[in-house]
Amino acid sequence: MIAVMSLSLLIASPPPMPPCDRDAAERGVQQEMNICAEADFRLAHSMLERQYLKTLEVMQERDTQMDRPDWDDRPGYFDTLVEAQRAWIAFRDAHCRSEGYAARGGSLEPLLVSTCKTHLTELRTAQLRELAETY
Repeated sequence: MIAVMSLSLLIASPPPMPPCDRDAAERGVQQEMNICAEADFRLAHSMLERQYLKTLEVMQERDTQMDRPDWDDRPGYFDTLVEAQRAWIAFRDAHCRSEGYAARGGSLEPLLVSTCKTHLTELRTAQLRELAETY
């Protein structure tokens, strides 16, 4: 329950979008390239959400198993992961917005932003998986 509540604070549901026409995107139709890049990002983001929930559960379990001395008032695994994820989302979004500025105001900008966000999201998903499987 806590994990689901924490996740909802971090990730808002995006609005619906038109379907991706991969054939048109491959032919270089910019609008379709943008739509497909956004679809790829949404898929990567949904995989991140699933892994984040799994990793949160592992962190909760680690907190219950941790033998902390009385003087240690630092946050536990769970709280630290939530803090890190919030910071990471802010980083990802700002960084990719910056990458998009290479085509600022142009029709290519959404493609650059979505492609960047997909790449970073896939990397973060792997980091979360490794965090849950390590130690």
